[in-house]
Amino acid sequence: MHYLAPTTTTVFHRIERLAAENAVVIFSVSSCCMCHAIKRLFCGMGVNPTVYELDQLQPDHLGKEMEKALMRLLGTTSPVPVVFVGGKLVGAMDRVMASHINGTLVPLLKEAVLPFKVLHFDNIHFEGLSVG
Repeated sequence: MHYLAPTTTTVFHRIERLAAENAVVIFSVSSCCMCHAIKRLFCGMGVNPTVYELDQLQPDHLGKEMEKALMRLLGTTSPVPVVFVGGKLVGAMDRVMASHINGTLVPLLKEAVLPFKVLHFDNIHFEGLSVG
């Protein structure tokens, strides 16, 4: 059996579909310290993101193809972490941290949470947010 590499378009569609299935999606590599920091940021805000560890996806080539596609999408040489909120690309670590610092991340999360209603709100830090 020969391995036929998925087209870039197919991989982009898969990323788009996965990103749209949950309110907050992080594409990560399990050994990446920046990925760990982003996951901790969201968990610290009471958000339970869906995380796709690209180095643990099966078959093995799928994660590598997704990493390449994410690098093309971002126009960078570092593919992870990549964050989507409400199915929309927020970006890599620098964009997420900039959004957090300038105060635009929380409103973006609030907007994304209500349609999905899949996040855990045990000790949520969002002011005035109620999900029923």
